[in-house]
Amino acid sequence: MSKLSFTLVQQRQKALQSRGDSFGSHTARDSGGIGQTALALYTPEERRRRDESGWTLVQGILAPIQFLVFLLSLVLVARTLLTGDGAYAADMSIVAKILILYTIMVTGSIWEKVVFGKWLFAEPFFWEDVFSMLVLALHTAYLVMLFGGIGGLQERMLVALVAYAAYVINAGQFLLKLRAARLQASETLAVTG
Repeated sequence: MSKLSFTLVQQRQKALQSRGDSFGSHTARDSGGIGQTALALYTPEERRRRDESGWTLVQGILAPIQFLVFLLSLVLVARTLLTGDGAYAADMSIVAKILILYTIMVTGSIWEKVVFGKWLFAEPFFWEDVFSMLVLALHTAYLVMLFGGIGGLQERMLVALVAYAAYVINAGQFLLKLRAARLQASETLAVTG
């Protein structure tokens, strides 16, 4: 564990302890790091707020919809790049994907405020949020190109592909956090059960 990581772990533990979280950290057993401390993703109070919030359901619905629109759009973009056909359909699919992305970012920010008390960059999701800003910037750059008439079709589609690559990385970050939350919940049940 790097010195910076260790310092961040200590800061999170202190914050959790000051909030009265007895499950704020645990010893990592299966990571091969005997005695290493791993951060808890949620305090018990944050977990309760997450479970009670309707925004959790909204995120759970929007995320797979966005992924399905992304897959369809990816096929249309690839077709346009390979054949030159279907540019309008590709553009419309990208715009639909971006509208869903903006919606999920706004509702995700509300969710973060409800659960963690911050609109964005709450500590447990800090790096996911930072990368989300890059994802938003790339998708917005595509819109600027489309509606501003900047660049040609191929350049616009390539920007969309770069934005999509960033989206896949960001989605992976969030899936890893979801997995970590499930592991934390099962470990907490094992400890308290």
